[in-house]
Amino acid sequence: MKNALGGFSLGTLIAVALSWSANHSILWAIIHGFLSWFYVIYYFLFR
Repeated sequence: MKNALGGFSLGTLIAVALSWSANHSILWAIIHGFLSWFYVIYYFLFR
């Protein structure tokens, strides 16, 4: 079952947005997008 965004989860989108706002780097945003919820949790615990 696919969602409306074509396979991107909410965690992926949040991770990419947080990564971009923190680093302004496409490469880091992609890497953090793959890590998804792990990066979101890390961001809120250690930032």
